Amino acid sequence: MRPSLLLSQLLPLAWLQLASAGSQSPKRGLVFTPNDDWPEDNKLWAAEGSGLTWYYNFGWNATAAYSTTPQDKFEFVPMMWGAGTENGTDTYFLGNITTTMEKDKRNITHVLSFSHPEQNFTNGGSEMKPVVAARAWINNAIPLQKMGVKVGLPIVGDPYSWVDPFLKNCSALLAKEKGEDKDSRCTFDFMPITSYGNFSVLKSRVDLFANAFPDIPVWVVEYGYNDQDLATTQKFFNESLPYLDSTDIVERYAWFGAFRSIVSNVGPNGAMLDPYGDLTDIGSWYLGGNGTGNEALPTDTPGNSSCTAANPCGKNAGTTLRSDVDLLFSDFLLLFAAPFFRVN
Repeated sequence: MRPSLLLSQLLPLAWLQLASAGSQSPKRGLVFTPNDDWPEDNKLWAAEGSGLTWYYNFGWNATAAYSTTPQDKFEFVPMMWGAGTENGTDTYFLGNITTTMEKDKRNITHVLSFSHPEQNFTNGGSEMKPVVAARAWINNAIPLQKMGVKVGLPIVGDPYSWVDPFLKNCSALLAKEKGEDKDSRCTFDFMPITSYGNFSVLKSRVDLFANAFPDIPVWVVEYGYNDQDLATTQKFFNESLPYLDSTDIVERYAWFGAFRSIVSNVGPNGAMLDPYGDLTDIGSWYLGGNGTGNEALPTDTPGNSSCTAANPCGKNAGTTLRSDVDLLFSDFLLLFAAPFFRVN
């Protein structure tokens, strides 16, 4: 909604903004992605009342913007992602997490392990053979479990094809290299999964892993319905949240979209921020707030190449793209909405 709007077109927006707030959930978290162009956006996700309780950033070290935020306010969940060496013998992850807990006094209770080890590097995976992953798990994950830290199963596409040889190798290596009983097994405490597709896809993926390991909770650590139109995206969002909040199978979840729409790699409509850094409807709903009416790609938005740190869109550049409509909307609220909020 931009300067060309008529007053009649602002009416639906006004009532949308006065609508009831969205829900909040202790399960709800953040997939943090690097944001060098607009670091001010990072503050939104950990602001007081945001409703988000935890986050991860694909690494072992807390994000700088939240480095001083206590774990009980915004829990950081480290990720091992891959092995530090080709044969998996290193203990870099264990050492870093131990230092974080002991010297930095950060109470780490959960960690994520490998990210799509069944996929090659060019497709974004950590590309690990099951035997290498098993050795890295024994050297890093098991010591953390003995310290009371809960460790997630490697993030994989299905719970069988890569997982089965991984677990078998893990048990064999425990017996051979660690001298443990031949019946010793490598265990995990929760199952992180990802999902991109419609609601049926999301539910079927949760059920797939829950049926494979019935007593282990699921974390949906990255999900969305990529490259869809706005109506389809919002419908999926509003179907998925009540399901994820209500099912006992899912312990935590995180919508993938904590970035501006102009840099989204999953389509603009899933982004939680518009080109100006303001919350879209989905962004506000995810934080437990009202709908905003902010469009993912408003008609006055410059092309992607124009929106950078040096030349950001809208308000951050001090331009007047939004000034006319902002004034018009303010006048509208003063004339029409104010009587409903007047205190006698």
